[in-house]
Amino acid sequence: MNHTERIYKLLFSSVYPLYIQKAERKGRTKAEVDAIIYWLTGYTATTLQQQIDRKVDFATFFAEAPNMNPNAKLITGVICGYRVEDIEDDIVQKVRYLCKLP
Repeated sequence: MNHTERIYKLLFSSVYPLYIQKAERKGRTKAEVDAIIYWLTGYTATTLQQQIDRKVDFATFFAEAPNMNPNAKLITGVICGYRVEDIEDDIVQKVRYLCKLP
């Protein structure tokens, strides 16, 4: 399984707490992380929790996102040594958007 396939199969529910921990280390809150996820994906508190409870992988999480924000393309910068705006794989780019924001 290559790097991209591993990202697709990663469970959103296993990474979500890490986003919160990262944000809290920077003085941010879970509510702010959630607001970013809602903005990016169109999920609500209820539908986000349903995705977490269902233990969906990232491919499913983004495939089922109600309304991906068209302004997400404005997110730029480097994460894990890659320029977010240059990532060609759609799912990997969306995962990196989340890594970049909190």
